[in-house]
Amino acid sequence: MKHIILTGGGTAGHVTPNIAMIPRLQELGYTISYIGSYEGIEKKLIEEMGIPYYGISSGKLRRYFDLKNFTDPFRVLKGFGEARKLMKQLKPDVVFSKGGFVTVPVVIAASRSKVPTFIHESDMTPGLANKISIPFATKVCCNFPETVSELPADKAVLTGTPIRQELLSGDPQKALAFTGLSNDKPVIMVIGGSLGAVAVNNAVRAVLPELLKDFQVIHLCGKGKLDESLKDTKGYVQYEYIKKELADLFALADVVISRAGANAICEISALKKPNLLIPLSARASRGDQILNARSFQRLGYSVVLEEEEITNEKMLNAIHELYENRSQYTDAMAKSKQTDSIEQIVQLFEQAVSQSKS
Repeated sequence: MKHIILTGGGTAGHVTPNIAMIPRLQELGYTISYIGSYEGIEKKLIEEMGIPYYGISSGKLRRYFDLKNFTDPFRVLKGFGEARKLMKQLKPDVVFSKGGFVTVPVVIAASRSKVPTFIHESDMTPGLANKISIPFATKVCCNFPETVSELPADKAVLTGTPIRQELLSGDPQKALAFTGLSNDKPVIMVIGGSLGAVAVNNAVRAVLPELLKDFQVIHLCGKGKLDESLKDTKGYVQYEYIKKELADLFALADVVISRAGANAICEISALKKPNLLIPLSARASRGDQILNARSFQRLGYSVVLEEEEITNEKMLNAIHELYENRSQYTDAMAKSKQTDSIEQIVQLFEQAVSQSKS
């Protein structure tokens, strides 16, 4: 019996690629366990799938001053102790980490227990948690060709990002029935991310009266971000978060407006949806979304509008330009050499398991 521990948490982006891997791992006969934080978003998502879930203590590693910088190292140490105990208890054959601060103790504990450990980096430049974990990893799977040169040559593998396969089989008719929208105008889908992007939500709602003259809008706005005053607006539907119907909504959408988190944009490009990306500003992040978005823009997949540049006029112009030239964006994405990421990553596990068993 082969046993794999998956780990990753903090945001949905650190969990969805793990979720995408699960059906294939189950097909291949793996027993799967998941290590995450005590109460992170990953706990609910994984427990819903019936996968055994183990919470450990997790602290954030910050590059800026914060009083929690004095207490969080103790949380990380506690998490490391808990992760070591779980390695002894679960005896995994392989560990796969999708990043987020909770994964650092897991990767180090796995390495100390001589368990082959694979990390996945979705963004163009590795985040702090992955940077700390890389020396302890067997291989580092990455998403962008540009990332390979940033990593140790003997560890980097260009795999792309695992995509949830069910997203590829949506039904636009089901989406029409679900949303109550009509067939007579094109549909824009707006994705604010699991935490809800206030800047994206505000930018879309500011131009909504103009947008609705030519388009209908499906708005995934994030938890607690619904605007009650827009509830009965014709041609506009808003949801905090969609799970089951997401594939159908994507199938109905003509164009997509999104943040530029790596997993989100990989799903959008796998679905060949022309897209307007509004990356998280460098003031509020390490700038990884800007790099992701510019890479997609260079490839001809996306129109990019930075948060600081947004005006109502620029927003409307970008959306109209995207829709009018949608076929050229779709064609560029169709030419991409998208590999089967899930299969490629699983093959790395299989090799490691067979080597350790022999």
